[in-house]
Amino acid sequence: MKRLIWFYRISSVSLFALGFIVLLGGQGFRVNLTPSEPLGLWRIVKPDRPILVGDLVFICPPNTDAMRKARARGYLRFGRCAGRVAPLIKTVVATSGQMIEIHDVVRVDSRPLPHSRVAPLDGKGRKMERYDGGVIPPGTVFLHSPFSGSFDSRYFGPLPMDGILGLAREVWTYAP
Repeated sequence: MKRLIWFYRISSVSLFALGFIVLLGGQGFRVNLTPSEPLGLWRIVKPDRPILVGDLVFICPPNTDAMRKARARGYLRFGRCAGRVAPLIKTVVATSGQMIEIHDVVRVDSRPLPHSRVAPLDGKGRKMERYDGGVIPPGTVFLHSPFSGSFDSRYFGPLPMDGILGLAREVWTYAP
């Protein structure tokens, strides 16, 4: 009987937590469980201005072969974006017309980007494809996270700006 009572309590708490998360998701809140940015609760805020270099954004990656491969390798989490992946939280480091060079680090308009070492292998020893570089096309942004293991534009290139859901704002986070 005690086991049944504990089962009901745990089930009730779990259902409440799940419902709360779904409710928050409908209000633009997201829980980040990836190390690319601090862990915790974030909010998507619709910008009242154009997206600029330096903005931290939530963006849905396009449903491309590269993103499907990234999902299969475990780089992208399950979510509501196309291809059933979660939005990424990344910083815009370049916009259309800017020049990207990628060697051992990323250079934006010939200036090295801090914390942008390009990994030849992922955490499981698999070869990492990297973006070739070039001029950022119109309507796209180049994204970065200072976390060394981040899967960002170093590897998949610029993403369409129309995938940007909004600016990322910390609500309650923890940076380990």
